[in-house]
Amino acid sequence: MKTNKSYSKRIKLTKTGKLVARKPGKNHFNAKESRSSQLAGKRSQTINVVAKTSSRMFPGRKTSN
Repeated sequence: MKTNKSYSKRIKLTKTGKLVARKPGKNHFNAKESRSSQLAGKRSQTINVVAKTSSRMFPGRKTSN
């Protein structure tokens, strides 16, 4: 099975093995949003995936779950 390259480029693997990504839909058209929701979009979120899926995203690297 092939790795979804476009999605795997948006994910960062931390030193402890967690997968971290930005929240989707926060790149533009944010002027009408409240300031708190704009700032909430800057925070990253931890992604919970099974080991099989994470091994597809990062072949040859251990991830903790």
